[in-house]
Amino acid sequence: MLISCVVYQNGKKEAEIPTSEIHEYLSRKNCFVWVALHDPSPAELDEMQREFHLHPLAVEDARSGHQRPKIEEYGDCLFVVLHIVEPVQHEFRVGEVAIFTGPNYVLSVRSRVAKGFQEVRARCEQEPELLRQGSGYVLYAIMDAVVDRYFPILDLLENELDAIEQKIFEPESAPGANIAALYALKQRLLIMKHAVAPLLESVSNLSGARVPAICAGIREYFRDVSDHLQRLNQTADSIRDTVATAISVNLSMITLQENETMKRLAAYAALVAVPTMIAGIYGMNFKYMPELSWRYGYELALFVMVAIDGYLFYRLRKAKWL
Repeated sequence: MLISCVVYQNGKKEAEIPTSEIHEYLSRKNCFVWVALHDPSPAELDEMQREFHLHPLAVEDARSGHQRPKIEEYGDCLFVVLHIVEPVQHEFRVGEVAIFTGPNYVLSVRSRVAKGFQEVRARCEQEPELLRQGSGYVLYAIMDAVVDRYFPILDLLENELDAIEQKIFEPESAPGANIAALYALKQRLLIMKHAVAPLLESVSNLSGARVPAICAGIREYFRDVSDHLQRLNQTADSIRDTVATAISVNLSMITLQENETMKRLAAYAALVAVPTMIAGIYGMNFKYMPELSWRYGYELALFVMVAIDGYLFYRLRKAKWL
């Protein structure tokens, strides 16, 4: 679906045009066309390929989707794939935006993404001096907007991790539920790592020694995007390490609880063993046994049982086994 098709001349919006007229503006000086598509049909992509003379391999990647984040050069055109992560209840929905950037055009293709880039277009149109840099600045603005959307998601994961860590040490905590929550959080964190990590090297190339001609005048802006990606990657690594530590601590808590249970069971077994032993001895029915004919033999046996169990109970409580 076509969202917009706009011509910009010397950094200012000139007009919205039908896609069939795009080729008429591509030869103008200081002019570029910015087209935005959302879940386009094959026919719409074929039309864009004809209008902008896009490389067929890049178009095929945009058509099939499910690409890893990357930046590729096809002649004087840059093809960029970014992952867009959107929280949906307790899950993450991963969409893509494929960006074709040439000397006089920008084509963005959104797939499986609800939120568009209207604010990016508004921001660019409010900065005509920067928009004069051409399509390269639009590429930066879209990439910067996508990367900035990652920060609230990592904050959300950090807050969720803090809540789980507090539950681990609560007396009535359910260790199994904590581990399930930690593994679910780890899976969502991997989605963020897959979106951020592959871009680090690619974006750094846009601000390094060999810069594509489209980005030559704004390399410091791409360096800013690279810095944001490094911060995001470091934060994701920190959360991952904390999740691993939390899982280890939670397993240790489970082991401690099991040990406490085993200690209690052993203590109760010791308390039961003493009267069982004495009763077993007097239950052997031998004819000549001490105290069998004594008037207070039964009371003495009970007293011995209670006394020994009382002493054991005192020592076990002191050792905190009971």
